[in-house]
Amino acid sequence: MGNREDLLAGARSCLEEKGYLRTTVRDIASASRVSMAAIGYHFGSREALLNQALFAAMDEWAAGSGRLSGQGETAEERYTDTWNRKIADFRAMRWLWIASVEAFVHAQSSPELLAVLAEGQRRNRRMVAAGLRGVPLEEVTEEDVRALGSVHLALLSGVMVQALTDPEQAPTGSELAQGLRAMAELLES
Repeated sequence: MGNREDLLAGARSCLEEKGYLRTTVRDIASASRVSMAAIGYHFGSREALLNQALFAAMDEWAAGSGRLSGQGETAEERYTDTWNRKIADFRAMRWLWIASVEAFVHAQSSPELLAVLAEGQRRNRRMVAAGLRGVPLEEVTEEDVRALGSVHLALLSGVMVQALTDPEQAPTGSELAQGLRAMAELLES
């Protein structure tokens, strides 16, 4: 690997061990065995390097178990299975979700990071809505992007925080499906 790749690997290692906010330039340089000056040369800043390493890890997760493709005969069984897998990921990849929460907090004082995260949310709303509807991205309606995609992302964030805070009491996929059904019934009355 070259210095750039070594720095990305070192940054990911630091994210796993220390998180987003506590990782220093010195930590990354030490983990990657590359000089601190190389961070500025290749990425411009510690933040830019950590962002790239974090986004790569999130893309890796999304390409694997992050998909909306649960197993089951019915839509409810598939949705329940999808959530059960996501909740297991929150526990297994705790470092990734804590680092992402820290990045969201940091973004409040970083307009560049905030813009990237906001764009990611817009893109994810569309992908989620298309996945849930079972249609290609270009066929999903703006109404589904704003409603279905937004609700699913809100659930994702909320369940993630619950799973990180109190793993034993975090909802299961079945409880989420049951809760959504109950909410729909309340809205119909």
